[in-house]
Amino acid sequence: MTYDIFINGTRRSVEIASPSAEGSRVTAVIDGRTVAADAAKISPSVYSVLVNGRSLDVTLEEATDGLLVRIDGREFKLEIADPRAWQRGRGGSIELAGRQQIAAPMPGKIVRVLAAMGQQVEAGQGLLVIEAMKMQNEIRSPKSGTLEKIVREGQTVNAGEILAVVI
Repeated sequence: MTYDIFINGTRRSVEIASPSAEGSRVTAVIDGRTVAADAAKISPSVYSVLVNGRSLDVTLEEATDGLLVRIDGREFKLEIADPRAWQRGRGGSIELAGRQQIAAPMPGKIVRVLAAMGQQVEAGQGLLVIEAMKMQNEIRSPKSGTLEKIVREGQTVNAGEILAVVI
């Protein structure tokens, strides 16, 4: 699979091949250039990586917007763009067009309605909260528009039942 990885804000295209039978050997194609490496986990978040005969100490640290990677004293901010996920909240988000019906993902009870019929809503705005198996899930609008229909608070719904319509 090919990933878009941003290293200190610079976009790189990275395709990672399946690991070898030994498990420590990884081959990747980075911006069209093939790179092979051997990696060994030393401790949690610390790796020893061998690339082209050069040994590198790599430390990974989770940050709010990606990873902080330290390689031999140098620090890099790494962000991986998941090609399967929508880029919500980043200016380039995907918004559905046309009349959208929002169906219940599971059977449950509507415990809170967050928007009123006829109200203008934004893409990603919470519309209602459904409780199923003692867990509450917020259902959000898939597009900006006007709320044409919405269920009422306290109503019990089945999986697949229409909860709201945004036009």
